Amino acid sequence: MTRLGQKFLKLAKEKDKALITFITAGDPDLKTTEQIVPLIAEAGADIIELGVPFSDPMADGAAIQKSSQRALASGTTLTKLLASVKNIRKHSDVPILLMGYYNPIYHYGLERFCKDAAKSGVDGVLIVDLPPEEADEFINFTQKSNIDLIFLLTPTSDKERIRKVTKIARGFIYYVSVTGITGARTSVADRIEQMIANIRKETKLPIAVGFGISTPEQAKAVSKIADGVVVGSALVKLFEQYSGNKLSTELTKAIKALKSGIKKN
Repeated sequence: MTRLGQKFLKLAKEKDKALITFITAGDPDLKTTEQIVPLIAEAGADIIELGVPFSDPMADGAAIQKSSQRALASGTTLTKLLASVKNIRKHSDVPILLMGYYNPIYHYGLERFCKDAAKSGVDGVLIVDLPPEEADEFINFTQKSNIDLIFLLTPTSDKERIRKVTKIARGFIYYVSVTGITGARTSVADRIEQMIANIRKETKLPIAVGFGISTPEQAKAVSKIADGVVVGSALVKLFEQYSGNKLSTELTKAIKALKSGIKKN
């Protein structure tokens, strides 16, 4: 079992839910990423998604697109990112999930990537544009390296798609609460509860909900029906607004508030 599975088990025993935070690796540079990850874990992030910067992040809104551009401009590559994860592992055992697009991993080499990611301390991978129908080869390599491969389900996923994803997923199921691109929204979709109930009929894996969650109130509402809450764009925006100690302070404040909201259930 990876750190991801262990974390969800621990939280379930404590009757708590996972706060999963997304930041783009290398924004504004990888040195900052290495400093920020242990800090936000200490602030209350149970699992950390590191976005793999890509030049054409089609599923992401403006905030994450800009963060990806900043990371690429600072010279962030997949090789350097894995080296940074290895450095983070010297100071933190927080579960780390890499989230990104297929192109950089394909060019790195699927088998090589899985071996190197596992050696670096990566626990899971979510590839936004890799459908389950085309994932057999990558599934094989991730399983050999004991990396959880996370898949997405959306409001438009029918019963057949839910069954297909739950059959091959490991770690947890990532439910996208809205159709469209990432980004903070003012309300949480009403259909979440019914869709999560439909997914639970097909799997015992934890279910995390992301896209559009930005406030402690929204996190609290979602955590009542899901096992984890993913917050991304609202945190990524802080990297655009602040730097240095001020960035650390604002991130810590935001994450403590989000985790506090979840714990109030």
